[in-house]
Amino acid sequence: MAGTDSFDAVVIGRNEGQRLGAALRAVIGHARCVVYVDSGSRDDSVTQAQALGVQVLELDPAQPFSAARARNEGFAALGPDRAAFVQFIDGDCILQPDWPQSALGFMAAHPRAGLVFGRQFEARPDASVFNFLTDWEWDKPLGATSFCAGCLMIRAEALVQIDGYDANLIAGEDDDMCLRLQQAGWQTWRIDAPMTEHDARLLTIGPWWRRMIRAGHSYGALGVKHGAVARAQRLRALLWGGVMPFLALCGLIFWLPLFFGAAALMGLSLARQTWRFTRLQLDADRALIVAATLMLGKAAELHGLALFWWRRLRGQRTRLIEYK
Repeated sequence: MAGTDSFDAVVIGRNEGQRLGAALRAVIGHARCVVYVDSGSRDDSVTQAQALGVQVLELDPAQPFSAARARNEGFAALGPDRAAFVQFIDGDCILQPDWPQSALGFMAAHPRAGLVFGRQFEARPDASVFNFLTDWEWDKPLGATSFCAGCLMIRAEALVQIDGYDANLIAGEDDDMCLRLQQAGWQTWRIDAPMTEHDARLLTIGPWWRRMIRAGHSYGALGVKHGAVARAQRLRALLWGGVMPFLALCGLIFWLPLFFGAAALMGLSLARQTWRFTRLQLDADRALIVAATLMLGKAAELHGLALFWWRRLRGQRTRLIEYK
């Protein structure tokens, strides 16, 4: 293995367009070796990567695509002489110039750190309420037991120890990987440093809704694998995305007091979330819109949960839930 002052990079993508070229150029020159893993792109992603001179791995479409599978195969493609640390990057993310030095320095100072990640932020958080919520979601808690998203710097030794990502997961693979690292005695750190610029491009409700369906699907999968993990998310999706709207509808049809009771509880929850977002320096109108969108998303998460269980009970092969 290379020394602790260098790292390799695995970039994964599927139909990322010009964003992929920017993602690759941002890491070339920082990483010792860059591998691009393509999951059946129909655009010019492979051509772009080849033109930039990085190693390109095209996944066999005979097996289901997933981000977890792509990262595993990219990691394997680095070979036994890989660096001690590997940076995973999604193809719609741009690595920040100072991040490698911050991450490598932190890992060197914390030998039990299995992985480290920093602040991922949206390129245009004010372009839509959906982009804003995505940026808000990226702001993970600081500390040694945080849960990352797709971009992170990992200690190769730690990833080998837990046998990599679970390639059967189409969503929630990052939370699962962090949990297994923690169970193996490693720390999963979020530090206060800019890491990657993400481009969600969630400008209309349709793509955002599909993204929330994918989140709900991940809550179901994590529950099956890890029991209590994501239980709070599952309960919130069930309560605010299903039970309360159902009670309100039943009350509207059969018994008005039930409708007013359910509506009052939903209103209180909406007010609480609005107050929460005003503390992030949003004006009252904007905070109300964000809070209402967040509440609406619980119905999409419940849809994702139901989809997970429907597929599982029928023994169906899981398929990617794409939102772009």
